[in-house]
Amino acid sequence: MKKLECIIRPFKLEEVKEALSNVGVRGMTVSEVRGFGRSRGHTELYRGSEYTIEFVPKLKIEIVVAEENVDKVVEAVQQAASTGKIGDGKIFIIPIDETIRIRTGEKGPAAI
Repeated sequence: MKKLECIIRPFKLEEVKEALSNVGVRGMTVSEVRGFGRSRGHTELYRGSEYTIEFVPKLKIEIVVAEENVDKVVEAVQQAASTGKIGDGKIFIIPIDETIRIRTGEKGPAAI
């Protein structure tokens, strides 16, 4: 099993959610996060004052999938989240040793 942590633009959530549903992902966790990459944020003008926004708002989607589904899930996220511009986000793939469903005690891929 693998955990995918996908950092995406907030307005892309619905497209990504739909793409994930189409490839069989049944559950995900979404968190509002803030951060910056190479672009280091941007400047804005507010009431005549210019200020720098270093931490850009993003969404983090966490998904656990069976190892054989990783490639198609990654491809779905990439296609749905891409705008072709700097700041589209990242996908981190992390190994998962075990998954346990609290309610039933199921383990492994059955618990996903």
